[in-house]
Amino acid sequence: MSRRIDIELTSNRNDGSWSWRAAGAKAPKGIVDAKLLAASAKTGDVLKVEADFDLDGITVLSVVNVKEKGHRGTLLEVLVSEKDFVPVTQKLAEKGKSDRKPRGDSKGPRRDGPNSSPRPPRTPRAPGAEKTDDRRPRRPSFVAPPELPKRPAAKRLKPKRTHRTAVLAALPEEQRGVAERALDGGIKAVRDAVKIQNDQLRKDGKPEVPADGLISMAQELLPKLRVADWLDKAEAAKADIEHLDLRDLRSVVVASDDPMVVRDESTRVLASELKLALKAKQESSQTQWLADIAAAIDVSRIVRALKISSEPPKAGQPFPAELGAKLAQAATVAMSSEKAPDRWVAVLEAVAFSPVRAQVKPTSIPENPGEALLATVKRVASMVPHIATLFGVVAAPGSSAPRPLRPTRPVRQKPKPATKPAPNPSVETATAPAIIPSVTDTVAVEPVAPIETETPTS
Repeated sequence: MSRRIDIELTSNRNDGSWSWRAAGAKAPKGIVDAKLLAASAKTGDVLKVEADFDLDGITVLSVVNVKEKGHRGTLLEVLVSEKDFVPVTQKLAEKGKSDRKPRGDSKGPRRDGPNSSPRPPRTPRAPGAEKTDDRRPRRPSFVAPPELPKRPAAKRLKPKRTHRTAVLAALPEEQRGVAERALDGGIKAVRDAVKIQNDQLRKDGKPEVPADGLISMAQELLPKLRVADWLDKAEAAKADIEHLDLRDLRSVVVASDDPMVVRDESTRVLASELKLALKAKQESSQTQWLADIAAAIDVSRIVRALKISSEPPKAGQPFPAELGAKLAQAATVAMSSEKAPDRWVAVLEAVAFSPVRAQVKPTSIPENPGEALLATVKRVASMVPHIATLFGVVAAPGSSAPRPLRPTRPVRQKPKPATKPAPNPSVETATAPAIIPSVTDTVAVEPVAPIETETPTS
């Protein structure tokens, strides 16, 4: 089968043939008959030929004439102008009302176009008849109430264990289990742990642990442990005193009155600082609390104001009469017969736990309360009996007050439990080290004399 290749003439052999080689290479090479070449052929010419490839070599069959590419048409002459080049500028005019596209241009053909359907004829209105509006009713517009300024969330107390670890590290190894149990649950926890361990030792036929010595040890170690635990909490509270939650700070201050903590000199200065800080924080929190209630009333967020009023920063503080009357009036307006039942449910739930629940006296109720509203009235009837009577609900005498509803968390699907391997008896017999020292550790307990004159209390 023949194909086209490019060859270069290398020399005239003067026997009616020319030698050639592949254009730009040394091989392949061969002989071409001079009859196939033009009379003007010379050494170095590159030709495109039709060649046949076989076992004997390459045989040139013919020379292919390649047409030279010519220019199509006539060429245009570029004339250079002697004038200076002046650029073209463009300024767009602002769009006005008259420049707007008519309605319907971007949605489809116009009614009077060739593809439009004819407009149906209008029905003439009878003389004296009222004009009717056949347009669709518009959806009711809802304007969201303005947002209230959000205060930064308070930080929870996260104490370190610096002092606690130091006290435990200074104790002998056999006393640390007793100390940790006493710190977590007091003397009662130590006594219960000793009882459980002795019951197990009695079943195994082993001698019991002396309970009196261990309880005496716990009584001696407990003051140091209580002080160390309080110092860890107090130092963490002092570090975040500005952003700390008021409940956590109050718990630390209350714990400073523990007799074991008061007797230690290292806690007195820090306890007095925290008490002053608690007093200042309660006053500022009270001011912010009243300001948040007033701001919620001003933007008509009544449910929000009622819920804030039910969570005072300090219990026992009287609610301001002027602000209470303003809040009660706003709640009464929000509980009118024109309001929807779901709105009643939200307001009634907030009113029942607010300090102004006795002042809220709605004059009318919805015509169709619904099951959800009636269920809420029955639940909070003991808190607002004057409102429950409007629905025909009477609170049972002596009924306990309900708790406020809390937002429910989404239920998460529990993963399927993995198949546990069969229990190995040899592993079960190897129990964990006991918190209370074993019989072999009673050497450290012997020097501690049991308490005989008074009964140890937890």
